[in-house]
Amino acid sequence: MADLNKYEAAAGGEFGNGTAQQYGEADLRGRDFHGEDLRRSNFTAADCRSCNFKDAKLQGAYFIKSVVPNANFENANLSDVLMDRAVLNDANLRNANLQRTILTRSDLGGADIYGADFTNALVDKTQQIALCRYADGTNTETGVETRKSLGCGSRRKFRESSPSNPEGPQVAEDEKKAFVKSMPVYRQ
Repeated sequence: MADLNKYEAAAGGEFGNGTAQQYGEADLRGRDFHGEDLRRSNFTAADCRSCNFKDAKLQGAYFIKSVVPNANFENANLSDVLMDRAVLNDANLRNANLQRTILTRSDLGGADIYGADFTNALVDKTQQIALCRYADGTNTETGVETRKSLGCGSRRKFRESSPSNPEGPQVAEDEKKAFVKSMPVYRQ
Protein backbone atom coordinates (compact mmCIF):
# COMPACT_ATOMS: atom_id res chain seq x y z
CA MET A 1 0.00 0.00 0.00
CA ALA A 2 2.84 2.39 0.84
CA ASP A 3 4.41 1.72 -2.58
CA LEU A 4 1.13 2.57 -4.27
CA ASN A 5 0.87 5.87 -2.35
CA LYS A 6 4.48 6.68 -3.24
CA TYR A 7 3.69 6.01 -6.91
CA GLU A 8 0.60 8.23 -6.79
CA ALA A 9 2.59 11.05 -5.18
CA ALA A 10 5.28 10.76 -7.84
CA ALA A 11 2.65 10.80 -10.61
CA GLY A 12 1.65 14.30 -9.52
CA GLY A 13 -2.09 13.90 -9.11
CA GLU A 14 -4.96 11.85 -10.34
CA PHE A 15 -4.30 10.29 -13.75
CA GLY A 16 -0.90 11.98 -13.82
CA ASN A 17 -2.36 15.34 -14.84
CA GLY A 18 -0.31 17.21 -12.25
CA THR A 19 -3.14 19.09 -10.59
CA ALA A 20 -5.68 16.76 -8.98
CA GLN A 21 -4.31 16.16 -5.49
CA GLN A 22 -6.00 13.88 -2.95
CA TYR A 23 -6.65 15.49 0.46
CA GLY A 24 -9.84 13.61 1.36
CA GLU A 25 -10.41 13.48 5.14
CA ALA A 26 -6.98 15.06 5.76
CA ASP A 27 -6.20 17.43 8.61
CA LEU A 28 -4.94 20.50 6.74
CA ARG A 29 -5.59 23.18 9.39
CA GLY A 30 -3.71 26.38 8.63
CA ARG A 31 -1.99 25.03 5.52
CA ASP A 32 -0.84 27.54 2.89
CA PHE A 33 -2.02 26.78 -0.67
CA HIS A 34 -1.48 30.37 -1.86
CA GLY A 35 -1.44 30.55 -5.67
CA GLU A 36 -1.27 26.77 -6.15
CA ASP A 37 -2.82 24.91 -9.08
CA LEU A 38 -5.28 22.54 -7.39
CA ARG A 39 -7.75 21.99 -10.22
CA ARG A 40 -9.93 18.88 -9.73
CA SER A 41 -8.35 18.22 -6.31
CA ASN A 42 -10.27 16.30 -3.69
CA PHE A 43 -10.82 17.96 -0.29
CA THR A 44 -13.83 15.79 0.62
CA ALA A 45 -14.43 15.83 4.40
CA ALA A 46 -11.07 17.56 4.91
CA ASP A 47 -10.44 19.88 7.85
CA CYS A 48 -9.25 23.07 6.15
CA ARG A 49 -9.79 25.55 8.98
CA SER A 50 -7.86 28.77 8.41
CA CYS A 51 -6.23 27.47 5.20
CA ASN A 52 -4.93 30.01 2.72
CA PHE A 53 -6.25 29.41 -0.81
CA LYS A 54 -5.65 32.99 -1.95
CA ASP A 55 -5.16 33.22 -5.75
CA ALA A 56 -5.43 29.41 -6.02
CA LYS A 57 -6.83 27.63 -9.09
CA LEU A 58 -9.47 25.28 -7.71
CA GLN A 59 -11.70 24.72 -10.77
CA GLY A 60 -13.64 21.47 -10.50
CA ALA A 61 -12.37 20.66 -6.99
CA TYR A 62 -14.39 18.70 -4.43
CA PHE A 63 -15.11 20.21 -1.01
CA ILE A 64 -17.99 17.89 -0.10
CA LYS A 65 -18.60 17.94 3.68
CA SER A 66 -15.39 19.95 4.15
CA VAL A 67 -14.83 22.07 7.23
CA VAL A 68 -13.44 25.35 5.87
CA PRO A 69 -14.21 28.16 8.36
CA ASN A 70 -11.94 31.21 8.41
CA ALA A 71 -10.28 30.04 5.17
CA ASN A 72 -8.97 32.62 2.72
CA PHE A 73 -10.30 32.17 -0.84
CA GLU A 74 -9.60 35.75 -1.92
CA ASN A 75 -9.22 35.99 -5.73
CA ALA A 76 -9.43 32.18 -5.97
CA ASN A 77 -11.04 30.51 -8.97
CA LEU A 78 -13.71 28.23 -7.49
CA SER A 79 -15.71 27.79 -10.69
CA ASP A 80 -17.41 24.39 -11.13
CA VAL A 81 -16.50 23.37 -7.56
CA LEU A 82 -18.70 20.93 -5.65
CA MET A 83 -19.08 22.35 -2.11
CA ASP A 84 -22.11 20.35 -1.01
CA ARG A 85 -22.65 20.46 2.79
CA ALA A 86 -19.44 22.46 3.35
CA VAL A 87 -18.95 24.70 6.39
CA LEU A 88 -17.60 28.05 5.16
CA ASN A 89 -18.39 30.23 8.17
CA ASP A 90 -16.41 33.48 8.26
CA ALA A 91 -14.49 32.46 5.10
CA ASN A 92 -12.92 35.18 2.96
CA LEU A 93 -14.48 34.87 -0.52
CA ARG A 94 -13.60 38.42 -1.61
CA ASN A 95 -13.41 38.65 -5.39
CA ALA A 96 -13.64 34.84 -5.71
CA ASN A 97 -15.01 33.30 -8.90
CA LEU A 98 -17.80 30.91 -7.85
CA GLN A 99 -19.44 30.48 -11.26
CA ARG A 100 -21.44 27.24 -11.53
CA THR A 101 -20.34 26.21 -8.03
CA ILE A 102 -22.69 23.90 -6.14
CA LEU A 103 -23.18 25.14 -2.57
CA THR A 104 -26.23 23.08 -1.60
CA ARG A 105 -26.78 22.72 2.15
CA SER A 106 -23.54 24.66 2.76
CA ASP A 107 -23.16 27.21 5.55
CA LEU A 108 -21.69 30.56 4.51
CA GLY A 109 -22.63 32.41 7.70
CA GLY A 110 -20.48 35.50 8.16
CA ALA A 111 -18.52 34.88 4.94
CA ASP A 112 -16.98 37.95 3.27
CA ILE A 113 -18.44 37.85 -0.26
CA TYR A 114 -17.52 41.36 -1.42
CA GLY A 115 -16.97 41.16 -5.19
CA ALA A 116 -17.62 37.40 -5.38
CA ASP A 117 -19.21 36.13 -8.62
CA PHE A 118 -21.97 33.54 -8.01
CA THR A 119 -23.20 33.43 -11.64
CA ASN A 120 -25.15 30.18 -12.22
CA ALA A 121 -24.08 28.87 -8.80
CA LEU A 122 -26.50 26.56 -7.00
CA VAL A 123 -27.21 28.13 -3.60
CA ASP A 124 -30.05 27.20 -1.24
CA LYS A 125 -32.81 29.83 -1.20
CA THR A 126 -32.41 30.54 2.54
CA GLN A 127 -28.65 30.94 2.11
CA GLN A 128 -29.17 33.19 -0.93
CA ILE A 129 -31.53 35.45 1.02
CA ALA A 130 -29.04 35.66 3.90
CA LEU A 131 -26.17 36.54 1.53
CA CYS A 132 -28.27 39.12 -0.32
CA ARG A 133 -28.66 41.07 2.93
CA TYR A 134 -25.05 42.23 2.72
CA ALA A 135 -23.86 41.33 -0.81
CA ASP A 136 -21.91 44.13 -2.46
CA GLY A 137 -19.11 44.82 -4.92
CA THR A 138 -18.11 43.83 -8.42
CA ASN A 139 -15.75 41.00 -9.33
CA THR A 140 -12.60 42.50 -10.84
CA GLU A 141 -11.95 39.51 -13.12
CA THR A 142 -15.45 38.89 -14.53
CA GLY A 143 -16.94 42.37 -14.08
CA VAL A 144 -20.14 40.90 -12.57
CA GLU A 145 -21.83 42.50 -9.57
CA THR A 146 -22.17 40.19 -6.56
CA ARG A 147 -25.82 41.14 -5.96
CA LYS A 148 -26.71 40.49 -9.60
CA SER A 149 -24.90 37.13 -9.68
CA LEU A 150 -26.80 36.02 -6.56
CA GLY A 151 -30.11 37.13 -8.05
CA CYS A 152 -30.71 39.66 -5.28
CA GLY A 153 -33.41 42.23 -5.64
CA SER A 154 -36.11 44.00 -3.75
CA ARG A 155 -39.10 42.12 -2.37
CA ARG A 156 -41.37 44.12 -4.67
CA LYS A 157 -39.37 43.12 -7.76
CA PHE A 158 -39.38 39.48 -6.63
CA ARG A 159 -43.16 39.51 -6.31
CA GLU A 160 -43.55 41.16 -9.69
CA SER A 161 -41.33 38.58 -11.33
CA SER A 162 -43.44 35.68 -10.12
CA PRO A 163 -46.57 35.39 -12.31
CA SER A 164 -48.16 32.67 -10.14
CA ASN A 165 -47.96 34.91 -7.07
CA PRO A 166 -51.35 36.54 -6.33
CA GLU A 167 -49.45 39.66 -5.22
CA GLY A 168 -47.56 39.71 -8.51
CA PRO A 169 -48.58 41.31 -11.82
CA GLN A 170 -52.19 40.75 -12.81
CA VAL A 171 -53.83 40.90 -16.22
CA ALA A 172 -56.42 43.68 -16.57
CA GLU A 173 -60.05 42.65 -17.07
CA ASP A 174 -60.33 44.36 -20.49
CA GLU A 175 -57.26 42.39 -21.68
CA LYS A 176 -58.86 39.15 -20.48
CA LYS A 177 -62.09 39.96 -22.38
CA ALA A 178 -60.14 40.83 -25.55
CA PHE A 179 -58.32 37.50 -25.32
CA VAL A 180 -61.56 35.55 -24.89
CA LYS A 181 -63.04 37.34 -27.97
CA SER A 182 -60.01 36.36 -30.04
CA MET A 183 -60.52 32.64 -29.33
CA PRO A 184 -62.17 30.59 -32.08
CA VAL A 185 -65.72 29.45 -31.36
CA TYR A 186 -66.23 25.72 -31.91
CA ARG A 187 -69.80 25.41 -30.59
CA GLN A 188 -72.73 27.80 -30.50
